[in-house]
Amino acid sequence: FSEEPHSSLYFVNASLQEVVFASTSGTLVPCPAAGIPPVTLRWYLATGEEIYDVPGIRHVHPNGTLQIFPFPPSSFSTLIHDNTYYCTAENPSGKIRSQDVHIKAVLREPYTVRVEDQKTMRGNVAVFKCIIPSSVEAYVTVVSWEKDTVSLVS
Repeated sequence: FSEEPHSSLYFVNASLQEVVFASTSGTLVPCPAAGIPPVTLRWYLATGEEIYDVPGIRHVHPNGTLQIFPFPPSSFSTLIHDNTYYCTAENPSGKIRSQDVHIKAVLREPYTVRVEDQKTMRGNVAVFKCIIPSSVEAYVTVVSWEKDTVSLVS
């Protein structure tokens, strides 16, 4: 702790615990800390390794905001695009650490949903299942069923 009477170090707001973003848009993640005198903000991987700028891929702005740039699916890297980060703020008052923030890119690429084939005898019940690729399953919701382009009502 600093002996200075007007020195402080604090969290501005509750930090995010997960950031999910589309690979086509990228994301900005602010470090949720501030203080007087001004703080030095740094970002780390959950392993404790301080991150570095990767031109056109990842950048830490002077205000402490972590930016992940848009990228094509072929450039996906788990280390950058699906990893856990945290930031620290430091000044003469001390040093504080944010909660872990899981940053996950969702690849924007074409996908097809299909109906699982079913067999049943006439007059019996058939249960159909909509098959959604696992890469997008968490982000897709089935909102209706259609037969011959006509919506079915339950």
